Amino acid sequence: MTINHTLFIPLFILAGLTFVYSCYQRLQLVAVGSGEERFDNPAARLAGTFAYAFGQKRVLARPYGVNHFFLFWAFMFLLVANVAFLLEGLFPGVSLSALPAPLYHALELIFDLVSLVALASVAVAFVRRLFFPPAYLENDYTKARSGEALLILAMIAVLMLAFFILNGARIALGAEGSWQPISAIFAGLLAGNAPATLGSVASGAWWVHAVMLLVFLNLLPRSKHMHILTAIPNCYFRSLEKPNVQPRETFEKGARYGVNQVEQFTWKDLFDSLTCTECGRCQDLCPAHNTGKPLNPRRIVHDIKQNLLDNGEALKASHHGATPLIGNGGEGSITEEALWSCTTCGACLSVCPVLIEHMPKIVKMRRYLVEEKAKFPEELLNLFENMEQRSNPWGIAPSERSKWSTQLGDRSFKAGETEYLFFVGCAGAFDSRNKHVTVALATLLDKAGVTWGILGKDEKCCGDSVRRLGNEFVFDTMARENVAMFKERGVTKIVTQCPHCFSTLKNDYRQYGLEVEVLHHSQLIAQLVRDGKLKATKATQLGKVVFHDSCYLGRHNDTFDAPRQVITAATGKAPGEFGRNRESAFCCGAGGGRMWMEEQTGTRINLERVKEALQQKPDTLCVSCPYCMTMLEDGLKDEGADGVRVRDIAELMAESLRADG
Repeated sequence: MTINHTLFIPLFILAGLTFVYSCYQRLQLVAVGSGEERFDNPAARLAGTFAYAFGQKRVLARPYGVNHFFLFWAFMFLLVANVAFLLEGLFPGVSLSALPAPLYHALELIFDLVSLVALASVAVAFVRRLFFPPAYLENDYTKARSGEALLILAMIAVLMLAFFILNGARIALGAEGSWQPISAIFAGLLAGNAPATLGSVASGAWWVHAVMLLVFLNLLPRSKHMHILTAIPNCYFRSLEKPNVQPRETFEKGARYGVNQVEQFTWKDLFDSLTCTECGRCQDLCPAHNTGKPLNPRRIVHDIKQNLLDNGEALKASHHGATPLIGNGGEGSITEEALWSCTTCGACLSVCPVLIEHMPKIVKMRRYLVEEKAKFPEELLNLFENMEQRSNPWGIAPSERSKWSTQLGDRSFKAGETEYLFFVGCAGAFDSRNKHVTVALATLLDKAGVTWGILGKDEKCCGDSVRRLGNEFVFDTMARENVAMFKERGVTKIVTQCPHCFSTLKNDYRQYGLEVEVLHHSQLIAQLVRDGKLKATKATQLGKVVFHDSCYLGRHNDTFDAPRQVITAATGKAPGEFGRNRESAFCCGAGGGRMWMEEQTGTRINLERVKEALQQKPDTLCVSCPYCMTMLEDGLKDEGADGVRVRDIAELMAESLRADG
């Protein structure tokens, strides 16, 4: 077989230049984004890249991920083979056969077997997409992209078959074939043909492989499969902390707030949009999408990319896009209703295999609507006013904050005398149901001999809801005042029963210089149980107990075991589980400020969660969050399940101590 180098060299140069130019065009658009530090701590970034990109950690979290894992690593091995293939076409006489015989034969065997693995993986993917497609792969939004995916799979299959036919023809012509068992099978099929015919078959297969490889290469930057090029660096540039903390804003004359034009995102936001594999995992877990809301996190990222591409020429000319990002919901446009549907539960963040950060982008666009346009759902007006004027969602007088503790005497926090500041939170102080949880926790702390104190009327809301809703100005004011007060009072340890307070004080307030130990009550109670300071000898009798994970305690702060340990200590056995639990838990619907908004579209998220709970036939639903308690109790009432109780973990432990006497 001979290779027409004279024909291949200009073809390769043309294809190569086209590929480089296409990549340059895309990355040039990424560069219009604002700056963001994503180059720090290279050791941690490399470790994460090996885990998530090369180790396919999140891909393997689902059964089908095994197939993608094999296909990914087949590509990694065949990258060497394809580089050698291209060099063979560019430079006469260049071949891997020049390597030492043991190494060359080992590579022949590896490439042959890996090509079979790739072909088998493609066949599995074909069957899945054509006959057993998951719901999130087949809808109006993905139809065109499904066709593109099938085209890519077909091209990979052709590449593998051309590889086998090429090597099979070479073996049939007399080349050594003992190190290529799969190609040898093809050689057997071709045996009996004349040498001239075999030479033509080999040449034809070589050219099919060459042309298909160059076409495939140029299709990547022009399709969703650009993730093959960007996924690994995107994993490297991931947020080293949970991406649940939004960047601070500088409030000064002439400043711009939030995002409405695509170039107002950071370069990493835009790089995310090019990296999305459109696999649908984020959509599959999104509580808003799964209850009929207009939000689809996969579509959000796609629309950012489409808007970036649509504005490409304008951005190159003036660094200012012509088409706004928030609009009527056409391709490249995101509706306001979709943005307000997000519960910031973090499900999309926790499941994305290439570590795209969906939720922070939504909050940035909310900031634009609130701070630049004052456009937000009507029911939020009272919330914002109450937060500004009285620092709580209901606008209740601050003097009412400590009424729950009237029977406990003076429990003011005193630096040097009190170990923990008990940050009660708005729900724990004002909501009649959640006051019971507050008292239960106070009882447990006293029982364990823990010294604690409260700020009383001086406590202010942590600001979680207003920050997630995009009202960064009000949050900034609250955070500054709270941090100044904590430092002035000498606070070094904080315990709170609310995961939203916990996450905000622990994570967000670090941006304001607060470095204190912050514990959720589940963590402290579990520690007190382990230390023997809290021990119930008589288990609480609450029937079948099923535990609901709070998004802000679990996914956002990786605290899954502590509340379960408390339930086990209080009841004598591990709690039952929802079908969707831990990192895959379904939101109650109250996060991201949704606690203060009505659901006008689709099914109520809390009803969806309650229906899932009732499948377990529980007697008691156990929670570790005031919002979750409210949402589940309301959902149980709506479902007529009056026999099912909702209890906080602190109440369970307190009841077990009372049972013990």
